Amino acid sequence: MPPGSEAPWSPRQDRPTRRAAFRPLRRVLIVCEDEKSSKFYFDAFPVDRSRIDIRTVGTGRNTDSLVEHAIELKRDASQRRDPYNEVFCVFDRDSFPAQNFNRAFQLARNSGIRSIWANEAFELWYLLHFDFINTPIPRGQYREMLERRLTVKYQKNDSTIYGQLLGFQSAAMKNASRLRKQWIEIRRGGCDPESCNPSTNVQDLVEFLNQLVELGTTNSESA
Repeated sequence: MPPGSEAPWSPRQDRPTRRAAFRPLRRVLIVCEDEKSSKFYFDAFPVDRSRIDIRTVGTGRNTDSLVEHAIELKRDASQRRDPYNEVFCVFDRDSFPAQNFNRAFQLARNSGIRSIWANEAFELWYLLHFDFINTPIPRGQYREMLERRLTVKYQKNDSTIYGQLLGFQSAAMKNASRLRKQWIEIRRGGCDPESCNPSTNVQDLVEFLNQLVELGTTNSESA
């Protein structure tokens, strides 16, 4: 891909997300499309909140309207002279118009915000804890497939889902990486999130949060 023609869903090369490093207080904003599932999941990461300020917002908004809201929150924090070090937007493909979905990536990229997506739904990330999935799944089947693997009824407002899945997280990372590699090979350079079904990069945010978890653990041991 020629310089300057990067896809909008790719992280900006001139403003990369910084790797987690110790600071007295680090501020991270995660703006989620839904008010329950992904918000509760990311809230559950055992980050040392006394050292790292993570604000997870469930909005009920979607695609480009979600990113516009994140831009407002980022701007407001900067105006208060209390800026965020990193800002992420988490949204699904679902059945939203392609132009809105694609505009969300461009808005986020232009504003230095990381787009975290799942096509079609966030629950794809949960399913990858158990299976490598590389064929489209109707949204209506996600719940049924999860319940067979969890052996309990799946509820979007279940705040224990992080703990239920934690033991399988390494498998999810491997499956998500394998899925990404497959799309790179098929598309010869990368996955267009709007049309690549199934696809996700939730693993990028999970990896970042795990770095923050490890950071707190390391500092506690050295204290």
